[in-house]
Amino acid sequence: MSGSGQVRRIASGGPWEEAIGYSRAVELPNGLVLVSGCTSVIDGRIAAGGPYEQTTTAFGVAFEALRQVGLGPEHVVRTRMYLTHARDVEEVGRAHKELFDAVRPAASMIIVSGFIDPSLVVEVEVEAFRGESS
Repeated sequence: MSGSGQVRRIASGGPWEEAIGYSRAVELPNGLVLVSGCTSVIDGRIAAGGPYEQTTTAFGVAFEALRQVGLGPEHVVRTRMYLTHARDVEEVGRAHKELFDAVRPAASMIIVSGFIDPSLVVEVEVEAFRGESS
């Protein structure tokens, strides 16, 4: 893929992809893979309740998108975590550490006013890089 000059777009069938007009992930010719905001929505339903569970589930959605282009968590170079409450920083951070402690991507944690569904408390974005050996 990296030398082809083509942009590859990955769909997951998420409920808002068609309505809003976006791809779950986009792989650029230079090997960078951008994964759109992921939440704990699975098959149109919120799959997990608290901030820790929503974070691990949301990253699982992102990992599935990466898997579709032949990458894994070890290829992640940047994460962004959007939270609706500062009180959830510790739980979201704990989930991130468990998933990425060995990888140590650049990361941001941002407090926002809300999401499409008010029962969501976290949304994550991932950027990964396909190196020469991938």
